[in-house]
Amino acid sequence: MMKRLIAIALSGLLASIAAARADEYPNKPITMIVPFAAGGPTDVLARIFAERMRQSLGQMVLVENVTGAAGSIAVGRVVRSAPDGYTVSIGHWSTHVINGAIYNLPYDLRTDLAPVSLLTSNPQLIVAKNDLAATDLKSLVVWLKANPGKALLGTAGQGSASHIAGVYFAQASDTKVQFVPYRGTGPAMQGLVAGQLDLIFDQASNSLPQVRAKTIKALAVTAKTRLASAPDIPTVDEAGMPGFYISVWNGLWVPKGTPQPVIAKLAKAVRDTFADETVRKRLIELGQDLPTLDQQTPEALGALQKAEVEKWWPIVKAANIKVE
Repeated sequence: MMKRLIAIALSGLLASIAAARADEYPNKPITMIVPFAAGGPTDVLARIFAERMRQSLGQMVLVENVTGAAGSIAVGRVVRSAPDGYTVSIGHWSTHVINGAIYNLPYDLRTDLAPVSLLTSNPQLIVAKNDLAATDLKSLVVWLKANPGKALLGTAGQGSASHIAGVYFAQASDTKVQFVPYRGTGPAMQGLVAGQLDLIFDQASNSLPQVRAKTIKALAVTAKTRLASAPDIPTVDEAGMPGFYISVWNGLWVPKGTPQPVIAKLAKAVRDTFADETVRKRLIELGQDLPTLDQQTPEALGALQKAEVEKWWPIVKAANIKVE
């Protein structure tokens, strides 16, 4: 009986300490771990949110790039960090869903992280180097069939969104390409601009600046509707591959066990960011789709991640996508 009373008292004391710490949160800088190289779409998004969330939280939000294993190294670092809200994981459909079907991870994406908020969703653009013979999606498929295995398609690594999109495109179009892995879509884009690659399936936020600068060309967007920020780029339906939709949604997570009041403060900082018209305009210009208010909750991100795991894990495993 005495042991039980001591345990109850100790539990109450720990809860009080955790609550007190949550009330004081944050009292030092927060680190946002980006799972890809600087300059890529996730990095760009992280820096936009880090800058604006700082105003709501009253502390610096530092962005740190941790690359490797298609983002799984960075996510693992957050999983192993203290559950105090000072280490945050920013990632997306690939790092927080797909990797669980490809890698033998030392953590469980479904249970070892606590969701904070959905950020944005980003359809992919099918982009090519300027001097590629193909001028649209239909002529691309014709060229690929005439040159089997010759096209160099850049990716952010095995199992990344750009890689999976390329795999499914090759299957859907009955073509063959050579995949060239990079340590992120930022470096891959540099390769495309330099003419070292032929194609990339890339998030619109990363590709649009280069498309507008005419250093590369866009063949289609993998969505049902055209981008408001780039209405001249046809959808895959219009371009000849109906139903070939891929949207890379982004989110924020913290280690499991992080106090709910801390998660609530981080989620509020995200909502404040979305409420900032300057930030909203910038995100839309980058080709990002913004979530509605009811989608900006920990519960909504948790439900989305669960649904995506149930949808994509069987598909990826059936396609036998493995770590090289």
